[in-house]
Amino acid sequence: MGREHLSNDEFFTQLGNLFEHNRKKGHGSVYLTQKRLIFDSASTPATPTKVADDPLWDTHPENPLPVLIRASNNASDKKAGTERQDVAKIVLSTIVEPGDIDTFYIRYAEACKAGMSSLKKRDRKKGKKDKKRKKVAV
Repeated sequence: MGREHLSNDEFFTQLGNLFEHNRKKGHGSVYLTQKRLIFDSASTPATPTKVADDPLWDTHPENPLPVLIRASNNASDKKAGTERQDVAKIVLSTIVEPGDIDTFYIRYAEACKAGMSSLKKRDRKKGKKDKKRKKVAV
């Protein structure tokens, strides 16, 4: 857990590189996760007080919490005898402050769209095409 978090700009640069790396290899996945950051070593947020009527009392903090964003190529699931055994695991993370969330997600969406630009169009099953043809012919 001793990893340092990247700045938001560094995160987007490295995320673009990760998408490009997978595109050149011709296969691979990029896993993107996000969660609110409950504990920050720099400042400990005040714990919300428990309310008897509210079953989700811990989801209403007094101050907005930052968000932890992670990206990984998940190369830890290597199996012996596969060609992917030489791929090193890449893990990226950044912390987004509550005031920067809107601008971050705009850039995040653009980076994700750019990373998905080389995806192949899904092959449809022949059965669906045949059903459509029958309906039109009738």
